[in-house]
Amino acid sequence: MAAARPIRRSPDESIRMFEADWMEALSKIPFWVPMALYLPLFAWMTWTAFAGGITVLGWIAAFAGGLAIWTATEYFLHRFLFHWTPPGKIGERIHFIWHGVHHDHPNDRLRLVMPPSVSLPLAYGFYSLFALAFTGPALFAVFGGFIIGYVIYDTLHYALHHHAWQQPLFKKLKVHHMQHHFVNGTTGYGVSSPLWDWIMGTRRVVAKG
Repeated sequence: MAAARPIRRSPDESIRMFEADWMEALSKIPFWVPMALYLPLFAWMTWTAFAGGITVLGWIAAFAGGLAIWTATEYFLHRFLFHWTPPGKIGERIHFIWHGVHHDHPNDRLRLVMPPSVSLPLAYGFYSLFALAFTGPALFAVFGGFIIGYVIYDTLHYALHHHAWQQPLFKKLKVHHMQHHFVNGTTGYGVSSPLWDWIMGTRRVVAKG
């Protein structure tokens, strides 16, 4: 079923994306759904890693590695997939569905985290890739770190659009992300961290005053 064309740009309002009601329903979820899905999975993977004999230091190292892998994944997916428009009218529609709608309606409360219809297949795909590189309890610890990175990303993304906390680090991340939306969409691809924007030279520094 074809996706509905956007009818206007608005930072605050939502828009219908699909003609079919079931597809439209699958495209909208509240911000807490990724936490409800993936935190229990993380807990199970952590238990499985320790049950498999991993040491505390080994788990910390593997968890940190998975978290680091997530930061790179977040950046490169956002920059090279979400901001890539395939050729033709169909390509434009695909781009609108997977990311363009967020830039047209950045404060849509029900389209700020990834729906399970997308995130679950992606999670399985990434787990399959991790299983090629890691074995035993290390696999569960590394992928657990990756999952936590994803949950932080999705939850923080929602907060950046809908909260105005005065904590200094949060304020810096919010400025960084709002620049991406409203100043220069070719910078600020990192959401939960500007690390890879620093490394890849896509961090825009705002002059003070």
